[in-house]
Amino acid sequence: MFAVACVLAERDVAGVKRGFVAQGRVLRDTCRAGFETPASTYIRGAKVRVECRSKVIGTTICCFEGTTDHTGTYNILVADEHENEICESVLISSPASRCKTALQGRERTQVFLTHNNGIASDTRYTNSLGFLKDSPLPVSAQLLQPMSNLKF
Repeated sequence: MFAVACVLAERDVAGVKRGFVAQGRVLRDTCRAGFETPASTYIRGAKVRVECRSKVIGTTICCFEGTTDHTGTYNILVADEHENEICESVLISSPASRCKTALQGRERTQVFLTHNNGIASDTRYTNSLGFLKDSPLPVSAQLLQPMSNLKF
């Protein structure tokens, strides 16, 4: 049986060649709009994991975990090069009461963890991940009203 151990972001990865920092934010969709709004807030203490899986067989090869800070930002240290893998930041859990359901389409986001892509920095920025508030804020209808006139 194949087992994968996740590494906590705070763990010392000494001796590892050049790695990466996956950075992103975890939001609270307070309007239940499905996207960030001016009323969105960010969650402190949310658990996030960076998972890398084989492009060929889809098996998870490694994962690294972290927690968001007071701004809702996570910085997960990822060891090594992952050019031949598909890596994603994935929501694990929210400490926020009445905000524990992952926002569909914002529960995971791809992150490219290779130095063979022309990006000079070792920091890789991801799209925001999110959780839905159980019920929308009263101000939500007013905030979203101007968008109801948009034609797509």
